[in-house]
Amino acid sequence: MSREVVRYGTDPAQRGSLHRPDCASQGLVVVIHGGFWKAEYDAALGEPLAERLAESGWTAWNLEYRRVGNGGGFPTTLDDVAAGIDALAGLDLGADLGAGVVTLGHSAGGHLAVWAAARGRFERWSPVAVPVTAVISQAGVVDLAGAFAADLGSGAVGRFMGGGPDASSYASADPTRQLPLDVPVWCVHARDDEDVPFAQSEAYVAKARAAGATAELVEVPGGHFGVVELGSPAWARIEQILATIRTP
Repeated sequence: MSREVVRYGTDPAQRGSLHRPDCASQGLVVVIHGGFWKAEYDAALGEPLAERLAESGWTAWNLEYRRVGNGGGFPTTLDDVAAGIDALAGLDLGADLGAGVVTLGHSAGGHLAVWAAARGRFERWSPVAVPVTAVISQAGVVDLAGAFAADLGSGAVGRFMGGGPDASSYASADPTRQLPLDVPVWCVHARDDEDVPFAQSEAYVAKARAAGATAELVEVPGGHFGVVELGSPAWARIEQILATIRTP
């Protein structure tokens, strides 16, 4: 396994670590960390997952981005996620981009992982060089308006978006307003999650299916962080999902 830090922009946060497996790659996974889009949480949260994925035969791109407090927020954070994923087109990955790109994101990273699959619909982020073909949201904030109303992260959504859901910006940032997606989404979530309610994923999947999209709600144990704890039942379920994506 090898690890390489690659910059996709001039800001210190515009970087990612590319983890390549020692064997032939099974595919590409973009790891997007959470932390309610706050600057104090960084890509170190995603490193163990990226390393595990590479050990398991995947090429993993652990993506960093600007966050609230270091130049991020709407739309800058979304600019970085879009640019960071598209930067893969110019890298020696050891994986075939044509075989598909999975975004895997936890909490606020789950929001970004789902959003990335729809980014090409908006002029600001199109054309798309590297389309997302499947999404795994790990306890994701997939309904920004609902999260704002529930005051998740003590006002984190309002700080990230620069206001409440009556702002026009939510149309291009809120995954719930971008249904149906053209790619499958797995929302992996614990019912006992105290940071991001299970209802976020439950409602998103119900709306997605009603709109004709392919979406699955995967209930796991372990609270908010079980989905990113290697060796946990929740992480084992995520590895099972990745296996189905690799061999449909």
